[in-house]
Amino acid sequence: MRILGLTGSIGMGKSTTAKLFAEAGVPVYDADAAVHQLYEGEAAPAIEAAFPGTTANGKVDRQKLSARVVHDPAAIKQLEQIVHPMLGASRQKFFAEAAKAPVVVLDIPLLFETGGEKRVDAVVVVSTSPELQRQRVLARGTMDEAKLEAIIAKQMPDAEKRKRADFVVDTSHGLDPVRAQIAHILAEVVKMPQRRA
Repeated sequence: MRILGLTGSIGMGKSTTAKLFAEAGVPVYDADAAVHQLYEGEAAPAIEAAFPGTTANGKVDRQKLSARVVHDPAAIKQLEQIVHPMLGASRQKFFAEAAKAPVVVLDIPLLFETGGEKRVDAVVVVSTSPELQRQRVLARGTMDEAKLEAIIAKQMPDAEKRKRADFVVDTSHGLDPVRAQIAHILAEVVKMPQRRA
């Protein structure tokens, strides 16, 4: 099995690219979705114990939790110590279920920022122009310029991600070129040596 790490900054088209990998028959592990699931069940009691008042009806209130930890590195570390072992277990379950697949994709937004590139055989970075990125994110209507700037500031610059990638998927020109790039990546990655630690 070859493990592809899929990453890209906000608004680059990573979620769409992940869907197209799945459409091509590749099992995809969505780290964000896994966190959402944990917040709605298994992780909620431990998070409530560590950060009282951040859950309701057995589910984590993401806004309350975010407000509590966002400016407190020690709290973020404490939250990670709760969630990361559970995420690791959910990832192992995914690998077990996908054991016969020649290639799997781990969709991890902060792959480089968390050292995740050491746990994959190749990295796919999804990218587009800064103008298109901005346009896509602001069109969602859930974020203003200031919040977008704050998120971009926390993420590794796109140019640096592209430099460190094994493959770059450009999402600027619609879905068909992305499908073609995915087909190329799937053909190439099975020829590559396993590299993960």
